[in-house]
Formats: sequence, structure tokens, C-alpha cells
Amino acid sequence: MPIRTASARWQGDLAEGSGTLRTGKGGLQGNYSFASRFEEGEGSNPEELIGAAHASCFSMALSKQLADAGVTGTWVETTAKVHFDKTDAGMTVTRIDLETVGQAPGLDEVQFTKLAEGAKDNCPISRLLSPGAQISLTARLAS
Repeated sequence: MPIRTASARWQGDLAEGSGTLRTGKGGLQGNYSFASRFEEGEGSNPEELIGAAHASCFSMALSKQLADAGVTGTWVETTAKVHFDKTDAGMTVTRIDLETVGQAPGLDEVQFTKLAEGAKDNCPISRLLSPGAQISLTARLAS
């Protein structure tokens, strides 16, 4: 498997500085700052990137779970809500709430939820993050 890369550059001090980030092949590029990370300023932040990585990995893992169950999913859409909280150890990603909706003809809500739980357990990003952060899942079929 190839090694994936990303880079970031920061200029200035923490509160007034700014940075740029880029994934290895340039698929994602953006700005980040103290305000975009700790306030509501424009730009991205590491926690959003973790959320994007988790949501995309989980969606692919759920598609695999569906295929392994003999179901061709039409689509899966996942949102990851990353909780970045102050703890005794400092600022920490404490929890990620995955919310997924999918269209999977032939499955009922219980079957879809069971497959989604399997995807949560087997997604490489979930496995990376779960020792340090609680991961919750809400799954539903599209109406």
C-alpha cells in the first residue's frame, strides 16, 4: 500500500499566526488559524480534517459491509461531529459522533444498523481513534 502524506505550514505566533494545509496530491487545500480552531473563524482545522477522514473511511467501510452481506448500496452519507474539549491533559478530541444515512434496497432499519455497527468497528480510522475517543453511531435508512 502507498504511504499517504499531508503537509501544513504555520507562520507567526499561536494566537495571531496562520497556516495552510494540503494533502499529498492536492485534493484538499486550505487555510487554518487560531480562530478557525478555537473560535468560529473562517478556515479549517485539524479536528475537521479528522472528521472528514473518519466520515469518508466509515462510508467506504459501510459500503463494504453492505457488499459482504450481498446488498448493493445506492449511496451512503456520513457526518462526523468531532468534540474537541478541554481536559486535565489539555485540549483533546474526546468524542466523535458518526451520523450516517444510506440507501440500501432490500434491507430494513435493524439490518442496516447492524451492518453500520460492523463498519464502525472495522473502519481503520475508527480503530485508530477509538482507544482515545468515544465513538458513537446513529444509522438510518433514507426514506
